[in-house]
Amino acid sequence: MSTEMYQTPMEVAVYQLRNFSISFFSSLLGGDVVSVKLDNSASGASVVAIDNKIEQAMDLVKNHLMYAVREEVEILKEQIRELVEKNSQLERENTLLKTLASPEQLEKFQSRLSPEEPAPESPQAPEAPDGSAV
Repeated sequence: MSTEMYQTPMEVAVYQLRNFSISFFSSLLGGDVVSVKLDNSASGASVVAIDNKIEQAMDLVKNHLMYAVREEVEILKEQIRELVEKNSQLERENTLLKTLASPEQLEKFQSRLSPEEPAPESPQAPEAPDGSAV
């Protein structure tokens, strides 16, 4: 890279940054690396051309990323729909099993789930110490 035509370090840095940007986006997009030679006489037009190429490359990257994000969102929405459906099915099954289970089975199940919490009171009559209902 020839930088002797630039007189200030800022001009050299801008030249290097623009070459890097074009090379980076070209390699990212799988294209050939575009080499840009600037001279002082046509620097205005060349800068505009470089800026346009950088903007086009950035638009292409943005479009690609937006497409990928939209695709991922659709996949996640489908997974959410499936999980909501599965949750509803399991809740219906749980309700059915609770209605079919005897109070003793429910109490035993509750005691296994949370031994430190008291089991919810069932609507049956309390038992006397001798085992008969009061």
